[in-house]
Amino acid sequence: MFFVIRGEVILERPGLQGFSVILQRTRRGFVSEASLKSAKYHCRGQVVANAKIVQIPIRQVRDAMDSDPAFAGRWIGMLNKEVKRLRLQCERLSLTKVQDRFVHLLETEGEDGRFPIGGGIKSLAAELGVTHEALYRCIYAMEKQGKLKRTKTHLCLVMA
Repeated sequence: MFFVIRGEVILERPGLQGFSVILQRTRRGFVSEASLKSAKYHCRGQVVANAKIVQIPIRQVRDAMDSDPAFAGRWIGMLNKEVKRLRLQCERLSLTKVQDRFVHLLETEGEDGRFPIGGGIKSLAAELGVTHEALYRCIYAMEKQGKLKRTKTHLCLVMA
């Protein structure tokens, strides 16, 4: 298991249609925490933006959960946040329009409408389940309409 201190790491799995599906994107936090109780993890981790990562021995985490109720409680709290994030992702992927998915991401996972580009627009498109061409068109249209500002590092919703 790993902890991302800074940068960006994704977990991806080959999709049925030949392209990878991004299951997790982490800018700060644990990666592959689901491997805690698994003999084998079925995703591939990839650093998509310069990162500092610490490897966490799974055996020590398992032992701490078994012997330290306070640690186990904090671990459950962290997993609760991840479940909430995944539910937002499911909600987002149920939206049919690219712009709706994109705005949902900026509003729910950004800070005050600011979302770090990190691994780039192509990686972001994969997370949204759309083609990168469709996302580029969406971003361009929103910029032209004055609804979005793009910097080198962030995509920012323009609040009216």
